[in-house]
Amino acid sequence: MWAVAACGSTSSTPTDAELLSTPDVTPDTVVVGRIGRPHGVRGEVTVEVRTDDPDLRFTPGAALLTDPADRGPLTITRGRWHRDVLLLALEGPAGPIESREAAELLRNTLLLVETTALPALDDPDDYYDHQLVGLTARLTDGTVLGEVVAVSHEGSELLVVQRPGDGGELLIPFVRAIVPTVDLAAGSLVVDPPEGLLEL
Repeated sequence: MWAVAACGSTSSTPTDAELLSTPDVTPDTVVVGRIGRPHGVRGEVTVEVRTDDPDLRFTPGAALLTDPADRGPLTITRGRWHRDVLLLALEGPAGPIESREAAELLRNTLLLVETTALPALDDPDDYYDHQLVGLTARLTDGTVLGEVVAVSHEGSELLVVQRPGDGGELLIPFVRAIVPTVDLAAGSLVVDPPEGLLEL
């Protein structure tokens, strides 16, 4: 069975793909989190985690790039879990974030790391989102379905494939029975859809 290491991806404009996964950043970075609402009055922020290893990514002293870029880099000064929500205290280019108002200005900021900082995956059947985004999706007979523009982690893992022209988007379950081949070197993957999948 294929697996995707949740460490963000890239998509394009605000379409269903963006709503399902991660907005566009740069080819050399991936999203590891998104800042949500402030927590309390001392500048802490909630973070929507988009990495499999938050304890590694969000350690005190770690510096994260941001999108929009002018909000960062942000350095983590303190992190803690409140129930199942990650809370971070941050320092920005202008100094520590110490008020609810300053934290509110960071809402919806994407937290990024460079792809070169990602650890190698042990299982050859595991992929990072950014490795799949941009691949050409083809049927078993070679017919081009479109391009993978995002990976959704809502429930089961889905590849969001943009059809050529204005053909809309397809949601393809990322399981070996439906995606039997992933060829990163060739820049493509093969989709063997069950009856009716392409009509959904």
